[in-house]
Amino acid sequence: MLYSLFISDLHLCEHSPTTTRLFHHFMQHSAPHAEALYILGDLFEYWAGDDDLNSPFHLEITGTLRALTAQGVKLFIMHGNRDFLMAEKLATACNATLLTDPTLLNLYGKQTLLTHGDALCTDDLDYQMFRQQVRATTWQQQFLAQPLAQRKAQIEQVRQHSTAGKKLKAESIMDVNQNSVHELLREHDYPQIIHGHTHRPAHHLHHVDERTCDRWVLGDWDTHANALRCDATGISWEKIPA
Repeated sequence: MLYSLFISDLHLCEHSPTTTRLFHHFMQHSAPHAEALYILGDLFEYWAGDDDLNSPFHLEITGTLRALTAQGVKLFIMHGNRDFLMAEKLATACNATLLTDPTLLNLYGKQTLLTHGDALCTDDLDYQMFRQQVRATTWQQQFLAQPLAQRKAQIEQVRQHSTAGKKLKAESIMDVNQNSVHELLREHDYPQIIHGHTHRPAHHLHHVDERTCDRWVLGDWDTHANALRCDATGISWEKIPA
């Protein structure tokens, strides 16, 4: 039976050897059996721009993804809150298709909405203001015009500030807002939703306007690989061999 796999929030970087090992193992032993692989944001810990493609680590990751597509697996990548600057050069290097956020598709007969998930965390007002700023075309053009080393230094400052700020925020603020989820469901005619970002893997049921909608949340890869499997029978957690 044909099926697709969904993952997110790997946060790959040179300083995460355990996660990188899990990534390569998954790509060699699990992903090749799927019809398609969807990466719903934060593949990388951060992405400073496509002119950073030729670093040894990034060549390693893109090479592994390209090797997967050479086996006939379709690859789709969505921006996350860490790697929203990924662009067409990165997609070409991976032989992937970049998805807009959100993306609505017919998934084995079921209308399904894919999103990274950060846009749903509307209780975190400071983050939503930051998100609106950095997703603006003008801001991105000005940022990418700076030297790569300067960009990386700025990103590191933002990351340190964000880490410190999270310690002062309630856990509930960093989760999705239920009203925002319901508004998104109404806007897209009550599909099922798959997203990441919150690092809280779960299956939720939303009762909206006399409809019941599924919301599947992907987990991060800090300690173990995890993925969702979708086929004509529905969605389930994928068993990933050790």
